[in-house]
Amino acid sequence: MANKKMKTWNDKLTDGKPHHVKKLDKKFVDIPENSRMLVANPQIFEDYIRAIPYGKSVSLKEIRSDLAREYIADHTCPVTTGMFVRIVAEATYEQFLQGVPEEQLTPVWRVIDAKSSVAKKISFPFEWIAERRAKEGLQ
Repeated sequence: MANKKMKTWNDKLTDGKPHHVKKLDKKFVDIPENSRMLVANPQIFEDYIRAIPYGKSVSLKEIRSDLAREYIADHTCPVTTGMFVRIVAEATYEQFLQGVPEEQLTPVWRVIDAKSSVAKKISFPFEWIAERRAKEGLQ
């Protein structure tokens, strides 16, 4: 049996499945039944985060609402939101370690704060995010 090469975070960022809007036949997490739920992909989240201006912080709840509106859905999946924002964050840190200039990195620190569920799951030191948040005056 051949060894499969483990995917990098950047592979996971670009290998996402196409997004889709799904009609729910029962309640799912905080989304009522009969809602249209966007199941995005990591690239959609990266594009959104890249568009956040310097010095502005956006919550995951706001992102979910904005993306649902953009993709003509009632809600955005909360489970995949956390997973995909983590993929974007991990891929960004990977790029940082590879020497990509900071101004070319996706500013994940504008959506991940110390209270964020994603902050507890990232594999790299939260201080990296905290330093960039502080530099932009984000709480």
